[in-house]
Amino acid sequence: MPIRRLSPETVNRIAAGEVVERPASAIKELVENALDAGGRNIEIQADGGGLSRILIADDGKGIPRAELPLAIERHATSKLEPDDAGDVDLLRIHTLGFRGEALPSIGSVARLSITTRSQDETEAWTITVEGGATHPLAPAPFPGPHGARVEVRDLFYATPARLKFMKSERSEAMAISEEIKRQAMAHEAVAFTLSLDGKVTLRLPAEHPGDEGRLRRLSALLGRDFEANALLIDQARDGVRLSGYAGLPTYSRGNAAHQYLFVNGRPVKDRLLQGALRGAYADFLARDRHPAAVLFLDIDPLYVDVNVHPAKAEVRFRDPALVRGLIVGALRHALHAAGHRASTTVAADTLSSFQRYTGLGSGPAYSPSAPSAQGFSGWTGWSQPAAAAQVLPGLNERSARVEPSWDGPLWPQHPAAADPAAHDSPFTNHAPTDPLDYPLGAARGQLHANYIVAQTRDGLVIVDQHAAHERLVYERMKAQMAEGSVTRQALLTPEVVDLDPAEAERVASRAEELAEMGLIVEAFGAGAVLVRETPAMLGDTDVQGLIRDIADDLSEHGQALSLKERLAAICGTMACHGSVRSGRVLSAPEMNALLRQMEATPHSGQCNHGRPTYVELKLHDLEKLFGRR
Repeated sequence: MPIRRLSPETVNRIAAGEVVERPASAIKELVENALDAGGRNIEIQADGGGLSRILIADDGKGIPRAELPLAIERHATSKLEPDDAGDVDLLRIHTLGFRGEALPSIGSVARLSITTRSQDETEAWTITVEGGATHPLAPAPFPGPHGARVEVRDLFYATPARLKFMKSERSEAMAISEEIKRQAMAHEAVAFTLSLDGKVTLRLPAEHPGDEGRLRRLSALLGRDFEANALLIDQARDGVRLSGYAGLPTYSRGNAAHQYLFVNGRPVKDRLLQGALRGAYADFLARDRHPAAVLFLDIDPLYVDVNVHPAKAEVRFRDPALVRGLIVGALRHALHAAGHRASTTVAADTLSSFQRYTGLGSGPAYSPSAPSAQGFSGWTGWSQPAAAAQVLPGLNERSARVEPSWDGPLWPQHPAAADPAAHDSPFTNHAPTDPLDYPLGAARGQLHANYIVAQTRDGLVIVDQHAAHERLVYERMKAQMAEGSVTRQALLTPEVVDLDPAEAERVASRAEELAEMGLIVEAFGAGAVLVRETPAMLGDTDVQGLIRDIADDLSEHGQALSLKERLAAICGTMACHGSVRSGRVLSAPEMNALLRQMEATPHSGQCNHGRPTYVELKLHDLEKLFGRR
């Protein structure tokens, strides 16, 4: 076939397929235009999932009458200004929109009308485009002193084949709501109102610019739980600033849907940014858990290319290593500052799991008619109704006992570990501290040989001893690795571990890195490795299981993670093998030593897999549980 020049209508419809993929993308373009115009109150209406009708109204500066016909022409924009030589610098983009494609693309596949009143004019004017055909200007009423109202009807009516690719009205409405949430996160000083099928689903007042206003906006969009468990991020490096909020590791999610990334106020989906976020939490979350975060990157437009994709959802950085390092460093700094703090949802979930009983059905019943100083004397057993006044044996004994003796330290001591009341307290001016005043309180007992119960001044704490000690061992290993001083212990008899040949080769190839963590291995034939030394802190560990877990870790980690992050994952596996196991009965000093170590160790609020290591219940929560409040 001969080469033909496409008609302008065909060109516009092809472009519309790139810019306007669905109703939500059309709304994104129109809302960005409203923000660029200085709108401070933006109203969005959508009917039928946005396919029947879309209305975007703002109180921005409006479009002058003389420029209104240009607004619907392809590649016509007010956001790029040429220099004296007539050249336009596409590397210094300071606006959200700049390509001049949105309005003509929408007008080529729908019925588009723009009604506007400029700040410098007293009359309002409207222009209409239907399937690419433009109607002349006409005067029109306008409710405000200035601004614009853009209405889109029958989206994709001019390209009916595209309608077959649309999802249900409910799905399209959800996509619209998600897009407005993203825009509202990036512009807390702008008020947004969203109505779907005539019902207001989102009403956000304008907030004061800054961290406090931004957090209030995020709380309104993501819930109060995010506000209560968010860490402030504010770091800068070489002219690049990262701000926003990131959730505690124990406030993690099952997918990455609660990760919002913005570059110069523009919502983006960038693999570099998502990979950096994953790398920052690599020490704290299991592979199937994802952090919640809202991060804003402010960078000189000269160092980021936003002209990568027509939808402007992707960006490209001139120095990606700088950006990635800033994100990872800032997040880890905030997580370190959080100390042993765990998310508030842990306690809430615990309380919600309790069941309140007003009776025990047809089983044993309690009769309050005969109270006794000796206990539940009104208890009626299953098969002995005559024994109502008989006290159950052992009821006056403690169900968990705190041992008074201790054979010696289980792990290196924090200064407060051996005797919390025998040293200067961090809470008073050089006066002995009541153990109840420590953040994690004083150990009162151990349940099921795994859970430590501690009492605080205003509540109680339940600690998972294995998960908590796993984090402590892991942090010590990381510190020793950083100093290059991991203490090793030689095995009396070197142990041979049989593996798949590929696994054995993979482990042997990391021998130097593993040696930095105190593990000495070497190849031993085609399908085995020989272990000569192990980290001393692991004690008597399962060498076979340890090497196999390391082999699995090395095979599962992708190339996106740096070597240190891969080694950190292996370090976590070693810590799991070297921690106090479930079922180990601890004495009172051992339990208190663990609590004091947790208070002094960063990130001890969660284990290496992102699960909480302790649950704190306040006294008023317990009183509510029993109906005292």
